[in-house]
Amino acid sequence: MIKNMKKIFLSVLVMTLVLTGVFPFSKNVAQADTSAEKIQDKLDDLLKKQKEAQAELAAEQSKLYKNKSQIAATQALMKSLEADIKRQEEELGNLNDRAESNKTMLAEYLRQIYYTDSADAVTELAMSDANLDELSSGYDRMVDIKNKISDAIEVINDAKTEAQLAKEKLADQNQDTKQQLATQQVQQSQIVDNIQDTQSDIADLQKKFAELQSDLNKLLGSNYDAKDIKDAVKYASDKTDVPVGFLVGVLKMETNLGANVGGCTYAQVEDGAEANYKKGKLGKTAWNTFQARRKTFKAICDELDLNYQKQKVSCNPSGYAGTGGAMGVAQFMPDTWNAYKSQVSSVTGHDNPSPWNLTDGVVAMALKLSRTPGVTSGKESAFRLAAKYYLGTSYKPYIDGIIYWSKHYKDLI
Repeated sequence: MIKNMKKIFLSVLVMTLVLTGVFPFSKNVAQADTSAEKIQDKLDDLLKKQKEAQAELAAEQSKLYKNKSQIAATQALMKSLEADIKRQEEELGNLNDRAESNKTMLAEYLRQIYYTDSADAVTELAMSDANLDELSSGYDRMVDIKNKISDAIEVINDAKTEAQLAKEKLADQNQDTKQQLATQQVQQSQIVDNIQDTQSDIADLQKKFAELQSDLNKLLGSNYDAKDIKDAVKYASDKTDVPVGFLVGVLKMETNLGANVGGCTYAQVEDGAEANYKKGKLGKTAWNTFQARRKTFKAICDELDLNYQKQKVSCNPSGYAGTGGAMGVAQFMPDTWNAYKSQVSSVTGHDNPSPWNLTDGVVAMALKLSRTPGVTSGKESAFRLAAKYYLGTSYKPYIDGIIYWSKHYKDLI
């Protein structure tokens, strides 16, 4: 009985302490849960808006493609019409020449007819060897030729009228086509503006999403590190909706699934870039880009407390003019990494993500690939386009390799 009384007393005491705030952690947990729910609701709303914006962007890009095709067709039509107008002008010129020639001939024959008609037929007959029948026959031939020339001139004039009407019709059609082209070009400008606005909206949504996700991760204490490449790929795919196969394909071609993330120190890359610049193998623009990236690379290493000169990165390419310096499993250049760093942090929960961290690197790769419309839906055409953007070139063996391994990824992991 006494034991039961003690239990009841202790239960009441604990409840009282909780209710009065002596045990504040219960209140904090409840508040944290409420805050997390609110943040998650906002994240869901932002994600919905982002998908709507992506759909709108894809629709506008489709409009732009159609508009460009229409403009190309209109310009081709204008070119054809202008060629037809030129041909009509040439035809009119030829007809004018023929008409003038026939008029000259007609004038000559009229003069001869007038001369023959005015002359004394008896005197003509006496002065010539011809008889009266021959003289009459020659006169009739001249009259007949005159009539034929008159008929020819009439035919030519009719042809000129038709050619002039055809030219005017072509000119009217060409003017209408010019107005159509001007309208299409205005539409293109509007579409481009819409695309830029939508891209800006998407960037803002992604930034807000990253900030809220970071807040949520901090609130819930989320911090994830994959144990291997397979785990990192699955995690990144779950977070970004980029198919596992496509991620594996890109990773296979970029770094052989993380086996080749950099064979040179950054100091070696610096020396190689400078040597190529002095030899003229590296242009001024490329050298300036390298210097800007070197500054960014140093800042990244400083934040991670790393010696930038000893850090392993991709080597300077030997087959083409360029510089090394790509970092980690994603092979991002420093400026590209900075563009995705906050988003990576919001996903992995790492306050200061690293391009050499397996989880951060694969997530960064997935985030970049997910920006191409159609990738998260698993469309091969979207895979090819995203791979092209990722590499920065349309190098076919690279892209074909990614597509192959995206279909046979289970043979790798």
